[in-house]
Amino acid sequence: MTGRTDYSFAGKRVWVAGHRGMAGSAIARRLQSEGCEILTVGRDEVDLRRQEKVDAWMSAKKPHVVFMAAATVGGILANATRPAEFLYDNLVIETNVIHAAHRTGVEKLLFLGSSCIFPRMAPQPMTEDQLLTGPLEPTNEWYAIAKIAGIKLCQAYRRQYDSDFISAMPTNLFGPGDNFDLQQGHVAAAMIAKVHRAKTEGLSTIEIWGSGTPRREFLYVDDLADALVFMIKHYSSEEFLNVGTGVDISIRELAELVAKVAGWHGDFVYDRSKPDGMPRKVMNVDKLSAMGWSARTSLDEGFAMAYRWYEKNIAPARTRAASAANNRAGRE
Repeated sequence: MTGRTDYSFAGKRVWVAGHRGMAGSAIARRLQSEGCEILTVGRDEVDLRRQEKVDAWMSAKKPHVVFMAAATVGGILANATRPAEFLYDNLVIETNVIHAAHRTGVEKLLFLGSSCIFPRMAPQPMTEDQLLTGPLEPTNEWYAIAKIAGIKLCQAYRRQYDSDFISAMPTNLFGPGDNFDLQQGHVAAAMIAKVHRAKTEGLSTIEIWGSGTPRREFLYVDDLADALVFMIKHYSSEEFLNVGTGVDISIRELAELVAKVAGWHGDFVYDRSKPDGMPRKVMNVDKLSAMGWSARTSLDEGFAMAYRWYEKNIAPARTRAASAANNRAGRE
């Protein structure tokens, strides 16, 4: 199938599945300038794990475009302690939405994957054709398997039904709307939360899981949203595209960068008894670059904006919660 590579959003109904998440909320922000009707629905109204609920909602709303950003996500600890949830939830959510998109005649669908789909020891930078060429990273294989299934499902519907479904594999994301929970969040968000706490509480050291040597690539989430809109407009093929910057830094360098933008001047202590995950993860983004898209936000600029967003939107509520807990403890 060739599909549309000159697609326009004007006048179309566009469903952002997972609009409350970091990626989904960024997609919704980006779509505001496209002249389309943005459709959203919360879990309290439609549980995406229930096929009949998804079918009924999509039949009623009839979206022309679907951004499939809904997922159960988390960092190394969350993946390790909730494997059944990560595998089941993500498999069933993507299956329900993709099947309903086919059944209701959606014009274009974009499935959002993850760079963890690549083999643990994949040659770096990772190219799209390295999928399924080696064992996965054990610390997030449950999530990776579900995402691989989503890619293959989009390919299968293209081949069997001529559905214009495409997939994008983003690198590690950060920015507004991230999950800053220290137990469940990804490394960038956790680093921002840890550094802010150290700064506000006057701590001189911060403990970091692992050796600090693994290298990761980070993409500001609003750049991802721009790339996905670009792909809907200009891309139609069963092969997924990597979305990233093609530039990586070590976890130690990430910690130092966040400390710099936050204005914290303490020291980092590395707990080498904790897992590092993959030694290196950086995307080859040549294919998307050749099409004319590249990220606009530098790491320094992106993390400065992400820290300010956290400081304004998340930190005050945590401070109030901690104060209330201390007051309760003092009365007991």
